[in-house]
Amino acid sequence: MRKGKAKKRILNPDPKFNDVLVARFVNNLMISGNKNAAYKIFYGAIDKVADVTKEDGLEVWRRAVANITPAVEVKSRRVGGANYQIPQEVRPERKVALAMKWLTDYSRVRKEKSMVDKLAAEIISASKEEGSAYKKKEDTHRMAEANKAFAHFKF
Repeated sequence: MRKGKAKKRILNPDPKFNDVLVARFVNNLMISGNKNAAYKIFYGAIDKVADVTKEDGLEVWRRAVANITPAVEVKSRRVGGANYQIPQEVRPERKVALAMKWLTDYSRVRKEKSMVDKLAAEIISASKEEGSAYKKKEDTHRMAEANKAFAHFKF
């Protein structure tokens, strides 16, 4: 067991928008410690989103993250030899982390040519409440709703 709770690390904001949330997203997007490449991908995607939607790209990205942020999730619990999926509310910190993870994961499996195009397309579709990342949120909520009967088994 741990002796104490792990301390939250303070993240420096990104250089262009001076936003901590963007820095968190770029850290999630980054592969093999290649942060400059991740920043180039993100900024390129934001510019592309701004060109396509004729709106502020960062605002569209914020709306996309807000649209795919889950409120509830299911956690597995073993009770009397059976496993139950128990719906639970998601902590605020984890909500954003899940949304960012889903956005990056589902943009990676899209069919566009470059990662900039993939990420831009997924951001646009998530801001319109469609796409794979939004579907993942809806599926999570649907699963929690279906297993509402097991809520009394909460941890």
